[in-house]
Amino acid sequence: MRSTIRHSVAAVLGTALALAAQAASVDYKIVTASERGTYIQIGRDLARFVAPQADIALEALPSAGSAENVQRLRSEPGVKLALVQSDVYQAFLDRAAAGNPQAAETIKPLRVVMPLYNEEIYFITRADSPLQNVHEIKDARINVGPLLSGTALSATTLYKQMFGKPLPDGQASYLSNEDALVKLTVDKSIDVVVAVAGQPAKLLVDMKPEARQLIRLLKFDAANPASKAALQTYFPSVVKASNYPNLLPEDIPGVAVKAFLVTFNYGQSDTTAHLSRFARALCQNFPTLQAEGHPKWKEVNLALPPLGKGWSYYAPMVREFNSCVSEHARAGRVIQPVVNPNTKPNAPQCPQQERILGLCKS
Repeated sequence: MRSTIRHSVAAVLGTALALAAQAASVDYKIVTASERGTYIQIGRDLARFVAPQADIALEALPSAGSAENVQRLRSEPGVKLALVQSDVYQAFLDRAAAGNPQAAETIKPLRVVMPLYNEEIYFITRADSPLQNVHEIKDARINVGPLLSGTALSATTLYKQMFGKPLPDGQASYLSNEDALVKLTVDKSIDVVVAVAGQPAKLLVDMKPEARQLIRLLKFDAANPASKAALQTYFPSVVKASNYPNLLPEDIPGVAVKAFLVTFNYGQSDTTAHLSRFARALCQNFPTLQAEGHPKWKEVNLALPPLGKGWSYYAPMVREFNSCVSEHARAGRVIQPVVNPNTKPNAPQCPQQERILGLCKS
């Protein structure tokens, strides 16, 4: 009889503990980018290697890109994290500073979790094109990527910095990479397709050797005056032939933009607790991300450098990073130190940049 009672009590306690654990787990989402891009792979790595330890069931969702991610982080239920390009985040801040109230409302409560890595910006042209370098695209017909995408923002911002004027609407198209490549190579109604993805980018990795007969990548000449102007915001890079053996016979100079993991300035205790645990789990599982995740994780570190004016870290997650770094230091494992979350250095027609950011009222 006593044995039966003990088994019954154990069963009840086991069920209660299981229900408590289930209740403690939450369903969160992270918005990324194209199914063929790097962002969604980074999101899936976080879902696989980090989120379970924080009692989070994390779903990596595809999107049009960074600008859409900012909007969805602000408005879509369940979306707690987003991957955002640095120039997109800065563009919202710039539009807010210029007096756009929608941009200000959108960006003000966003917070940075951590910088990630540089994403390469690829300029793809036809194999028989006379274009050789990015600074030669001034008069080209350019597909900049879908509206609300980080690619479109990067392409148009980089163009404006290089040539001192916005990309003319008559030269711009806003198709997906796949649709644009068809027009580039078949009816030749596009001269250049811009794609943004950390290498190795699936879009290019999946190309067969025959692709060399159809397309090639333009080189970024950092010494050219137009290129130097773009390097005020972007970073020189090298596109490695080893990542794209079917497309490149040798490494070529490229240009890149920084990727960030971003969240909202949440104040609810439950959300804050789960995101804090997520930060600790990210720190503790960082070696696994670098060993088993996308190759771009090898370019990431846990140091949180000072942010630009208008940018802020999410303080609860930074505290967990600080704590984790201290624990590693006591155990003799060196991780670069993080910073205090408050440390910072110093029209009638809707403009193109605001259309890309989704700030135009219909």
